[in-house]
Amino acid sequence: MAEAVRSLERAFELLEHLADAGGEMALSELTEVSGLPMPTIYRLMRTLVNHGYVRQEPSKRYALGPRLIRLGETANRLLGTWARPVLARLVDDVGETANMAVLEGDEAVYVAQVPSKHSMRMFTEVGRRVQPHCTGVGKALLSQLPDERVREILGRTGMAAHTPNTFTDQDALLAELRRVREQGFALDDEEQEIGVRCVAVPLRGAPALTALSVSGPSGRMTHEAVADVVPIVRDAADRFAKELGGA
Repeated sequence: MAEAVRSLERAFELLEHLADAGGEMALSELTEVSGLPMPTIYRLMRTLVNHGYVRQEPSKRYALGPRLIRLGETANRLLGTWARPVLARLVDDVGETANMAVLEGDEAVYVAQVPSKHSMRMFTEVGRRVQPHCTGVGKALLSQLPDERVREILGRTGMAAHTPNTFTDQDALLAELRRVREQGFALDDEEQEIGVRCVAVPLRGAPALTALSVSGPSGRMTHEAVADVVPIVRDAADRFAKELGGA
């Protein structure tokens, strides 16, 4: 039984290595990063391939399989459900709309939202996908990746200018992401929509790249208000991360 459990642990570790590498690795690369013997990895990967959780490409490289999609979609829905009480407290504390988003592929996807009680408020449909370079949650998500991965994503998505404030240069955005890592939060300063300002923080320790945010009209979300909002959103993210860790 102990050996069977250990094999399960190793299989999950290999899946996580694939995810960390962008979803695809060669057997030799898996051997290097995992430290496991190649025959052991081969047996585990063949089992995962047989069950659809991994697929082997014509190049013989291993890639995350389509059967994981259903698991991921269900987990995202549950994550959104668990987040709602946290977001509701944020709305009570800050007075503006609170959101949670995850990185799926090259896009930020909103998985939960609790709207502000103000008549004029920000509203984003759960399930909406946005480019990460021009949103608070997007920058908070990208800040959790190495620069090389960020460049790859931006190379595929492009950096369309939604407003005059949108970052459209990779080097400038990478410098901004370094500031996000240092200060612990990202700011969408009317970069996706004029008149809207958003504060977002990474959710450290979540099973997927995740961010929490608070957004509102720039008339209420002034730069002075942002300074007050940041520690509240950080505290909410820290508490939620601990709840997830204890789940």
